[in-house]
Amino acid sequence: MSLDETGGKNILDVIKEKARAKSRKVVLPEGSDPRTIKAAKGIVEQKIAGVTILGNKDNIAKMAKEHGLNLDMVQVIDPQTSELLPSFAKEFFDLRKAKGISEKEAEETMKNILFFGAMMVRRDMADGSVAGAINTTGDVLRAGIQVIGLAPGIKIVSGAFMMTVPKYRDKINKIYMYGDSAVVPNPDAEQLASIAVSTAQTMKNLTGEEPRVAMLSFSTKGSAKHPDVDKVMAALEIIKKNYPDLKVDGELQVDAAIVPEVAKSKCPGSPIGGEANVLIFPDLDAGNIAYKLTQRLANATATGPIVQGLAKPCNDLSRGCSAEDIVDVTAIAMLMKG
Repeated sequence: MSLDETGGKNILDVIKEKARAKSRKVVLPEGSDPRTIKAAKGIVEQKIAGVTILGNKDNIAKMAKEHGLNLDMVQVIDPQTSELLPSFAKEFFDLRKAKGISEKEAEETMKNILFFGAMMVRRDMADGSVAGAINTTGDVLRAGIQVIGLAPGIKIVSGAFMMTVPKYRDKINKIYMYGDSAVVPNPDAEQLASIAVSTAQTMKNLTGEEPRVAMLSFSTKGSAKHPDVDKVMAALEIIKKNYPDLKVDGELQVDAAIVPEVAKSKCPGSPIGGEANVLIFPDLDAGNIAYKLTQRLANATATGPIVQGLAKPCNDLSRGCSAEDIVDVTAIAMLMKG
């Protein structure tokens, strides 16, 4: 289902419908947090995914009883005592021994809920991991990078925000994907190209829309000369060489990217013609400022950050998240696999 076929439904409702149709499995590593238990209940009741919860089984059973979660509907694994631990530790040791890790260190690392969950995803025992309610973004991403690794051809993990603008021109609930607005402070040209490709794939996976990517700058087609502009131009050339089928243009000022009349004037013949739906910012300053401005001034809904660039989904949460946020991010994670 693409956005054109949603009949005006909320985009997260559409994503949940699509996730249900996939019949996939999520691992929720943070089983010690009541929000995780509440979210697991919501996920299984809404049939968004099968659920594995990681943590101490007695503590999880106690919270499940408090919050009305039927444990027969989920899988519970304690990484400290799991029969999977030896094989997980061996695989992690093989992955990281060139970095100097010992077998004992590998075993201790695999007892960590984030790394254990990431290994489940690596082995296709789960289709995605969702954590970050009690762990930092750095810790969540570290487990994902070290265990799951980067997607083929991608140089860096990045973060996108799905922006739902209530009304833009003649469009209601217009969807844009902003990248990177969360992770990489100052990407080089190669990293910027990876961010663009990852964000385009996120747009395709979550909305079904064909990505139309704008590489943004303070310059449009050579209107200004500066090393920052050169970086964007270099990133564009990398994308065109390696992903010739991706609809992309740059360098563009944002009005030339999203206003067809301006595009006709500033960049006639542009392959996106002022109809970009994926906006790639030259650095984190621009990307973070832009998403917050859009959120506040346009009353837009910002969904994210959506972790992208990994070979398989490993999604992050805000530590201030609600149980419903975990449910929403789980639905997104189930689609990030494609």
